[in-house]
Amino acid sequence: MGGSFNPAHAGHLHISESALRMLDLDQVWWLVSPQNPLKSSDGMQTLDARLEQADEISYVNPRIFPTDIEVDLGTRYTCDTLPALVSKFPDTAFVWLMGADNLLQFHKWRNWTEIFNIVPVAVFGRPGYSLRATFSVAARRFARDRWPQAQAKRLANARVPAWMLLKIREHPESATRIRAQGNPND
Repeated sequence: MGGSFNPAHAGHLHISESALRMLDLDQVWWLVSPQNPLKSSDGMQTLDARLEQADEISYVNPRIFPTDIEVDLGTRYTCDTLPALVSKFPDTAFVWLMGADNLLQFHKWRNWTEIFNIVPVAVFGRPGYSLRATFSVAARRFARDRWPQAQAKRLANARVPAWMLLKIREHPESATRIRAQGNPND
């Protein structure tokens, strides 16, 4: 799971714990981005501050690992980060995790179709986005490659492209709302 984590919050934890359980994953890595290319740097906390907050939120689950590995890899875009991770960890089966809100605008990501051909993708329901996400550009483009939720435990080892939209209890928290209310960690 990647993003700005500005700030990390209980919704990230909820999706990660759902992924661990539903997809039968060993770990979830939070790729705390130095700077999300689709977001303004205005109001963006430093990478160190965001990574520290992610550590504090994820501490309750030892199988969730916040990391700034994109700094070490020298990558900025998901389409570059994922091949670098696959190359660096060839014996690891990766799954890209994201919320349904991101699937709506996924077609704006650099080389977004390549991402579906690098690793399987698991999309998690988010309040107000889940139904609309099923009609997104990305969902329509890869409609034939969508797996049923009943096959979730097999997704990590699927031949790409493969993706699914996982229906979960949707968590109401969002970084946008936290920032609008004034982050107490600022």
